[in-house]
Amino acid sequence: MPDISEKIVAGLPVPETGNKLFHFSGSTLQGKKAPAGFAVSVTSTGTRSFVLFYRHDGKAYLPTLGRWDGNDGGGTLSVKEAIIAADALARDIKSGRRDDPRPDRTRRVEEKAKPVILTISGLLDIWFTRYVEGQLRSATLIKQTVDRLVKPAIGDIGIYDLKRSMIAKLLDDIADNHGEVMANRTLAYVRKAFSWYEVRGHDDNFRSPIVRGMQRSEHARDRILTDDEIRALWKVTGDTTKPFEPMLRFILLTACRRMEAAAITRSEVKHSVWTIPASRYKTKTETVLPLSQAAQDILASMPRVRNVDYIFTRRTRPLGGFSQLKTGIDERCGFSDWTIHDLRRTARSLMSRAGVPTDYAERALGHLVPGIRA
Repeated sequence: MPDISEKIVAGLPVPETGNKLFHFSGSTLQGKKAPAGFAVSVTSTGTRSFVLFYRHDGKAYLPTLGRWDGNDGGGTLSVKEAIIAADALARDIKSGRRDDPRPDRTRRVEEKAKPVILTISGLLDIWFTRYVEGQLRSATLIKQTVDRLVKPAIGDIGIYDLKRSMIAKLLDDIADNHGEVMANRTLAYVRKAFSWYEVRGHDDNFRSPIVRGMQRSEHARDRILTDDEIRALWKVTGDTTKPFEPMLRFILLTACRRMEAAAITRSEVKHSVWTIPASRYKTKTETVLPLSQAAQDILASMPRVRNVDYIFTRRTRPLGGFSQLKTGIDERCGFSDWTIHDLRRTARSLMSRAGVPTDYAERALGHLVPGIRA
């Protein structure tokens, strides 16, 4: 391992023509260690500059860190400062913070000659506009999921540059932070978008990188809130006209699903009966649910928004952004290992504890009772 110092750099031999590299990978000076690829470039005029050799996507790069300040004409870096700058650049390259290593002029020339490549975000937008929006009942949920979980992670990647490993990492991150169910739901949306784009012949060269076996294993949840957790949640969701907290209480009282509650309208409620249209219900059948007085009181307490029929609403749309809203509730009630759907499961358990017959409880959840019992 060669040594390096101001004196050694000053004594490097000068080539007769062109320039010559002198490598100092691993050399140390005053406790600073040069990274792999660190070198000194000496020209035929005797000018010494510091460079860092590395490869990115199979291509070799040799960016100049700066000139040595001991040159006859001066410079910007001492040897120690050059080692520090090289180490910082090497760390950026390794961590991915340096996305495009090409010099500005090289990048401009290459990008000008390069055809415009559609990005993943662009493909998803085309799919949503032409296939999802106005046609699928779940359009709002699809857009929220894609905008929140997919575009920030892989949206800027060109459709030909997307690799299976990138999809796998995306799904791993979603599963870790939002659960396997959300990861699989997101995968289903992205798979449909890619397949639609490929089958419709928008681009003869595009092939979806998603293959069988990428789906995450889902573990059936059986989480039921304890009595103490119910008390804590009930306490922190009271005395407010904000839509999310009352909606959580409403779900626990009615055992309805999250989106059924979020999109409930005043026109769907007549006296003490809530009629959920088939277009909004999971079984695609119109469902009638009698409301308890406590559930009616929650709906009555919600402020009306002019010209808006939704009850739990922000501006003109049904309530959304549940993950962020739930985080605030978690902090206040002291536990976080629950989902909004767990409230529906908890309500079913409470019905059994109260002695409600099984068929009645199942109908209260909107489940179909099979056979002659129906």
